[in-house]
Amino acid sequence: MDQILDLPFEVALVALFAVVMVRVNATYWIGRGAAAGMERTRFARALHRPKASKAQALIQRFGPYAVVLTFLTIGLQTAVNLAAGAGRMPPSRYLPAAILGSGIWAFVYATIGLAAMEAWLAVMAASPLAAVLLVLSLAGLAVAVVIRRRRRTAVAPEDTVV
Repeated sequence: MDQILDLPFEVALVALFAVVMVRVNATYWIGRGAAAGMERTRFARALHRPKASKAQALIQRFGPYAVVLTFLTIGLQTAVNLAAGAGRMPPSRYLPAAILGSGIWAFVYATIGLAAMEAWLAVMAASPLAAVLLVLSLAGLAVAVVIRRRRRTAVAPEDTVV
């Protein structure tokens, strides 16, 4: 990561774009291969996991737009690219979406992402304890949000006031 931080912006942008294009296209073609006959292998289980099912639903509903939009998310991008391949989205529809999404991702990461990484490295260098406390605080916040959402969905429909 330090090598990318030291590069000029334009070079970092191109490098990040190239890396993400290789990754998303490899994931897409793995999905295509899985759909073409790898159902009897260990890899096929990944196509039946909840994230993959959610990704497949997005692909069915939004097609290439889902591919582009996942570049603005965390944790769903790989599943959607795999689902696009497994769902046999034609390369003529997938590639423009992958190029656009990769460009957006590279730009965001080269600007905000690298600045955030640099800030994180500065916090780690200045105070590892502060960095650990920050991570624990963010994890606690995430747990609180999940618990709150689960409690809201656990309320029976007849208990709600209309």
